[in-house]
Order: sequence, then structure tokens, then C-alpha cells
Amino acid sequence: MTSGGAALRRGAALGLALLAAGLAAGCGDSGARGDATAPRAPDGSHSPSPSPSATPPAQLCTRIIGYWSRRALTGDTYGDYQSMGLSDGQYEILREVVDAARAERERADARAADRVIDRRARELCEERYRNGEPTGGPWG
Repeated sequence: MTSGGAALRRGAALGLALLAAGLAAGCGDSGARGDATAPRAPDGSHSPSPSPSATPPAQLCTRIIGYWSRRALTGDTYGDYQSMGLSDGQYEILREVVDAARAERERADARAADRVIDRRARELCEERYRNGEPTGGPWG
């Protein structure tokens, strides 16, 4: 029968071995310039590449308003505008888009309502972010 102390020592030794292996794995070749995050070409050398571009605010607004408008139109939403990740101003756009889409769905059909969502969300978001920032200030 093994004593508890021996099992504890084996567990501690295993933990130290795992820690050492993890630290060793993180200490690989970081390149000539020491930049471990720089992209590498197939030959292993660093290659300059453009940084990814950010999504323009109007386009991001259009996407999120379109998403939440479709969910709201089917009654599949929960919470308030903050839980949706919207500002107060974006929520106003959402309400306007959903109202227009609902009216179009009643007048025509669901496909027509979907087109209204795309068009109105794009128009209203482009207007809101015409200068790259919310026209009503960051909280509006």
C-alpha cells in the first residue's frame, strides 16, 4: 500500500513536468526580429502583410439592425436594446425598420418585408454614420 505522501509527491512531480513542458513549448524561435506574431512566408521568413481592415460603422450598423429586425419581426427577441448590443440611436433605427417591414409584410409578403429591412437599415445607418461617427454623438 502506498502512503499519501508518495502519491502527493508523484502528483507534484507530474504537475511540475507539465508546467515545464508548457513553458518550453512557448519558448520557440520567435524570428530574427523577436516578433512572434509576425506572419511568415512559406520559406520561414517574415513577410509584410496588410493589417485587416475594420468594418465601417455604417456597414456594421446595417448588419446588426438587419439581424435584430428579422428576429423582432418573427417575435424572436428578448431583453432591451442594450442586451442586443445596440445604442439608443441604433435602437431607434431598429424600431423604424421593424415598423416599415411589418407594414410591408402585411401589405405584400415576407420577402418584400425582407427587402424593406435591407434597404431601410442601409439607408438609416448610412445617414447616422455619414461622417464615420454617430451623428447624435456616441450615446445617441
